[in-house]
Order: sequence, then structure tokens, then C-alpha cells
Amino acid sequence: MDWPAHPFDALVALMARLRGPDGCPWDREQDLETLKGYLLEETYEVLEAIDSGDRRRLREELGDLLLQIAFQSQIGAEEGAFDAYDVCRAIHAKMVRRHPHVFGDGSAAGAGEARANWERIKAREGEPGGGRRPTLAGVPATLPALLRAFRIAEKAGSVGFDWPDRQSLERKIDEEWGELHEALEGGDRDEISREYGDLLFALASYGRVIGANPEEALRGTAERFSRRFRHVEVRLAERGRTPEESDLQEMDALWDEAKALERAARGE
Repeated sequence: MDWPAHPFDALVALMARLRGPDGCPWDREQDLETLKGYLLEETYEVLEAIDSGDRRRLREELGDLLLQIAFQSQIGAEEGAFDAYDVCRAIHAKMVRRHPHVFGDGSAAGAGEARANWERIKAREGEPGGGRRPTLAGVPATLPALLRAFRIAEKAGSVGFDWPDRQSLERKIDEEWGELHEALEGGDRDEISREYGDLLFALASYGRVIGANPEEALRGTAERFSRRFRHVEVRLAERGRTPEESDLQEMDALWDEAKALERAARGE
């Protein structure tokens, strides 16, 4: 078989072959529903590659993600709904339409104004049946909850439904903290969960105000915790013990040791 010269065309042709009558049985069995988990997994592997700083790894993971797009586009082509080239044409047209300061007569003094213009144009585009697009419509329900809360607050803030200043939001966080404590005193598990959610939502909003993405911040903290706890386990193993055979005082000391080693590695 003669393959197209352009890499993207070759990838599209490859997926068509894999899904064809003489293709791969596993690839032929997949549908949009079964591919959802793979798409999510590949997306997170791209994020890990970005965090690693390894550009060769990032190239590989982006290829895996692109494969998922080609895969789903091939299924769309088989259904007669769209193909990979329709996907490219649609996003190209959208990017031109939403960048009038680059491709038209619009203007944007900075990144903030460019983003505001994007949101206004997006709202004007409306829903398929006509009318204004709901402000929160572009926030997928399948996002991780913390990131979804951040994006919902961001979207609401873009149309003026926002805290007047950082201090107002800090007071709201204090208020939510107090309500959680009241719920804990009352012992109602559903109420505790609601108040805990309200506190987390307020903290996600605060991340937007101070310029910190809560999903990224928490992922970083989880990674640091995992790395430091692994240090504790390794050092205990060198002493012939497991965490269960140690005590909190010893593990705290090893935790502080791990933090000191990280600071030294950063040159602090």
C-alpha cells in the first residue's frame, strides 16, 4: 500500500486501515464509549510529560493523544458524521473567528482583553438552535471536580458575577470554614459534605483570584507528598523497619530531612 507523504494524512490512512476489514480485530471492536477511558488516560500522560520537562517524552505522549483524535475521527467518518479533516477545518475556522484582533479589525491590548473578547464571541455564537450560549455551557461536567469548580468560577467572573476584591473572598472562605465546623458539631453527614464542598469551591475561586490553578497546585502538592513519603519509607528500610514499626516522631524527622534535601537541590 502506498502511504501519503504528509504525516497527518498517513496517520488518518493508518487508522482507516486498522479499522478496515483486514485490519486489527481490537481496533475494529472499539467505539466512542470504549475509547473514553483511553482518551482521559492519554491526556493525563501528556500532563505528566509536561511536568517532567522531558521534551522527547512529551512528543511521544502528544502522539498518543493525537492517535486518539484520529481514532475517534475515523469512527465519525464511518458513521458519515465527520472525518479528521472536518475536525481540522472546524477548529481552524473557530480560531480565526475568535481572534479578530489577529485576523480581522478587532483589537486586544493584552492577554486579558484577548481572553475577554474570546468569551464574548463564544457567547454570541449561541447554541445550535439559536440564542445566547449559556455562560457555563463550555465547562464539561466530566472535568475533575476541583478544576471544574475553578472553571465555573472563572466563567461566572467573566460576565461580572465575581467578588469585588480578594479580601471579600477571604471573608467568604472564613465563613464557609465556620459553617463546616457547625455542621461537624451537628453530625449530619450530608450537611458536612455540603459545607465541605462549599469550602472547597470557595478555595478553588480563591486560586483564580491569586493566580494559582487549584488542580495544578494540588497535583504538585500530592506529588511532593508522595516523593517525601517515599523518602521516609526508604530511610526506614535502611534502618530495617517499616512505617508500621516506626513512630510519628521518627517519621516526622525523616519527612523534614526530605524537605531539607529538596531545598538544597533547589539551591535554597
